[in-house]
Amino acid sequence: MTKIDQIETVILDIPTIRGHVLSMATMRTQTAVLVTIRFSDGSVGVGEGTTIGGLSYGAESPESIQSAIDTYIAPALIGRDADDVNGAIQLVDRLVKANRIAKTAVEIALWDGLGQRLGVRVSQLFGGAVHERLPVAWTLASGNSDTDIAEAQEMIETRRHNIFKLKIGKRSVRDDVAHLARIKAALGDAASVRVDVNTAWSLQDARWGLRGLQDAGCELVEQPIPARDRAGMAELTRDHQIAVMADEALNGPEDALAVAKARAADVFAVKIGQSGGLKRASEVIAIGQAAGLGLYGGTMLETALSTAAALNLFATVEHLAWGTELFGPLLLTDDILTQPITYRDFCVEVPQGVGIGATLDPDKIAFYRRDSARITRAIAGE
Repeated sequence: MTKIDQIETVILDIPTIRGHVLSMATMRTQTAVLVTIRFSDGSVGVGEGTTIGGLSYGAESPESIQSAIDTYIAPALIGRDADDVNGAIQLVDRLVKANRIAKTAVEIALWDGLGQRLGVRVSQLFGGAVHERLPVAWTLASGNSDTDIAEAQEMIETRRHNIFKLKIGKRSVRDDVAHLARIKAALGDAASVRVDVNTAWSLQDARWGLRGLQDAGCELVEQPIPARDRAGMAELTRDHQIAVMADEALNGPEDALAVAKARAADVFAVKIGQSGGLKRASEVIAIGQAAGLGLYGGTMLETALSTAAALNLFATVEHLAWGTELFGPLLLTDDILTQPITYRDFCVEVPQGVGIGATLDPDKIAFYRRDSARITRAIAGE
């Protein structure tokens, strides 16, 4: 029996290519927690846990993710059967409440290791890929209309993206709608334009804002009001033609079921980190499918490592009505993989290698790591 022998975590800080303006923070660096699991047969699996804007977005920070893994998750898994990934997931869920991103990082490494040992892609472990490439959106988040228009036009001309999501919510609703309208008018039918409010609006603001966005040609609005206001989301979904997407409201399958039952969204933004791992994200997908909701492959602006893992899962989904936004690696000034993920013809390609299809570049990891790695090892003889 192959056992889990060693678990290592390290924090990386990688600059972004420009300021990424959200309603709650402006990102100029992305921080990722990398997990490396070494198994007793010599195989290795890698994973990643990434959040947005420190603690301004959610309850987990890079530091808390690393601490949860080192202090609670890793000691519980050392010495266990490496192939029993479901058993590991269930054990960690019993011992560690919430901390979904930390769980995701470890789980990705477990699936990656299993795929490496079996000589198959992780997508095969979830039933097999039905896509080799997926549509991919780009986020326009400079906050300046002229800058965003120029950036979008360049993306269209180079055939990298023709789906754009605007980050709004820091200004007045009226100004945000005007910003969207100007960009949509400039791009016309050459692009799909959507917005993400990141919970910044009140319900009253959203009633007016969705109407204005709809009239301006916006196709979808993501999480316009606080995640806890399920009744408000249901009202907006019912009363407007523009598609309403749940994001921060979805933290695993239990939330997905509650949102679907309340008809509090037209679309699920499925994020592997926010769901609690690939398996829980697959359950969120299944609930969305059963409820007849649209699906969208979301991102926490991960590096190429976690992006590769997400692509392996989303490649197994027959119909992603709203595509994906798995552009995280493109927002960073550097790639940490030896073979970068391919973006072309308005799509992102699913990695072809075994496991999650990602190989870390050791020189890049050494350069961007915040401090020395912390390692949990099995006791000799156990």
